[in-house]
Amino acid sequence: MFNWEFDVAGGAAMIRRPGYGDHLVATIDPDILERHATPGTPPGLSDAIGWTGQLSDEQQPEHWQVVFAVANRDESAALAEKLGAAVVSSSDTEWTNTALIKDPQGAPLVLSQFIPPTG
Repeated sequence: MFNWEFDVAGGAAMIRRPGYGDHLVATIDPDILERHATPGTPPGLSDAIGWTGQLSDEQQPEHWQVVFAVANRDESAALAEKLGAAVVSSSDTEWTNTALIKDPQGAPLVLSQFIPPTG
C-alpha cells in the first residue's frame, strides 16, 4: 500500500521507501547520497524511513522511539534546548552521533547525525 520495502539484517529491519533519498537530495539534503556512499553503509540507507528491532541487550518494555535525522547533532540539540527541550544524554558510535532529548511537554525523541567511519 505504501510501497515500502523491508531489509532484515541481524535483529533489525530497515524500512525503505524507494526514491526517498532522491526526494531528500532535491528538497533538503543534497549531500545525502554522497555521505551514504561510504563503504559498509547498508544498501538503501538513503531511502530508509524507519527501523524495527531491539536496540540493546537491556530488558526494556516494548516501545516506540522517534528518531530524527539531523545534519549536526550538537547544533540541533542546542537549538532544541533554546526552544525549551532538555538534553537527557548523548552518545557517539561508529556510525552516528545521537542525543536523547525531551521536548517541553516531556516527550522523548532522538536526534541522530550520520557519521561514516573514517579509515
